[in-house]
Amino acid sequence: MQINIPVHDHSTPEAIYAFDARGIAKRFRHAAIFGALDALNPGERMRFVNDHNPIPLLQQMQARYGERVEINYLEQSEQQVVIDFIVKTP
Repeated sequence: MQINIPVHDHSTPEAIYAFDARGIAKRFRHAAIFGALDALNPGERMRFVNDHNPIPLLQQMQARYGERVEINYLEQSEQQVVIDFIVKTP
């Protein structure tokens, strides 16, 4: 399954928090990502970096957060994937 998500430009976010998943043991990654997202306030974003396209994670995020978290791909290459997860105002 492939998910194609358009890239959007949000030029003035309240805050951007970096999250490099490559340094976290694979068995803890999803829990750590969900914990980080749960800690964000509306308008804040997490800049997620990974070594592959996280399709299962995105499916879990959609089930857990629905439309509350916006997903914007910034980079998608063989070396890394960079995605902004933005918490929307309810």
